[in-house]
Amino acid sequence: MIIIQPTWTPERVDQLKSYFEEGLSCRDIAVSIGVSRNAVIGKLSRLNLTRTTPDERRTRRKKSTGPAAQRPTAKQHLQMLQVIYDQQADDVPIASANNCSLLELSEQRCRWPLNTPGAEDFCFCGNTPLGGMPYCSGHYRLAYQTGPRQRAARG
Repeated sequence: MIIIQPTWTPERVDQLKSYFEEGLSCRDIAVSIGVSRNAVIGKLSRLNLTRTTPDERRTRRKKSTGPAAQRPTAKQHLQMLQVIYDQQADDVPIASANNCSLLELSEQRCRWPLNTPGAEDFCFCGNTPLGGMPYCSGHYRLAYQTGPRQRAARG
């Protein structure tokens, strides 16, 4: 007959508390006691053992990697589209004179892929993109085309 023993015996709970007070990680505690890491995390949660006080949790903030790029709102996006469509005809070819490789690509260069990926002559457009957008004005027209209803309404 199979005997099922409880996972958390009083000895294991005492070991868990002592290891936790020593500052061991949940993984290290799990290996020492012989249970899974998730079992340790769950038991610590049920015992209300935490490494930070509630006041410290409130004062913690997300790390900022720098100034966030401003993204245009939907209204601004539509206005940019309208300006682009009004300024340029659809028949005008797009001049990609600043071709660049993937390693040279940055936020200051158009990310429109040229040619077939994997080909020897594969590169990106590299022209100056519109503010806050990934493509130059010509490729922006190709990427964000208005629907047929909007075209009909526009004339």
